[in-house]
Amino acid sequence: MRVLAVTALFLLGFAVPAQASSCSVHNGACVQKHTNLAWLVNNGVTSYGPVRISHGKPGFGTPVGNFPVLRKVKNDWSVPYNGPMPNAVYFTTDGIAFHQGDLNSQSHGCVRLTWNDSEVFFDNLFPGERVQVLP
Repeated sequence: MRVLAVTALFLLGFAVPAQASSCSVHNGACVQKHTNLAWLVNNGVTSYGPVRISHGKPGFGTPVGNFPVLRKVKNDWSVPYNGPMPNAVYFTTDGIAFHQGDLNSQSHGCVRLTWNDSEVFFDNLFPGERVQVLP
């Protein structure tokens, strides 16, 4: 799916360099907390997004920095917060992930996406790729 998405964006004239928003990821994802946006990057070019997100609330902030994609779990469950985490893509060792969730409230640190966007992120992010979280 990744190749098709990038090709479609190029053909439609929508491909934008990922660096346009201070994102230095070559393959992976970028999150910009102050705008509540995230996007996928393939070969240095935005391949999907930007899409709306929700992130960690005060006291449970989503950490800023560069992280590797660690693992993916299609239908995970948060034990500490007793809630579903569909399409979870983990990028910190303490459980921060992209996953489907309510965009109208803040999380305990995870990056929430709509159902459709969470499926695209799940299908197109792979262990070892990078996630950059910007302030």
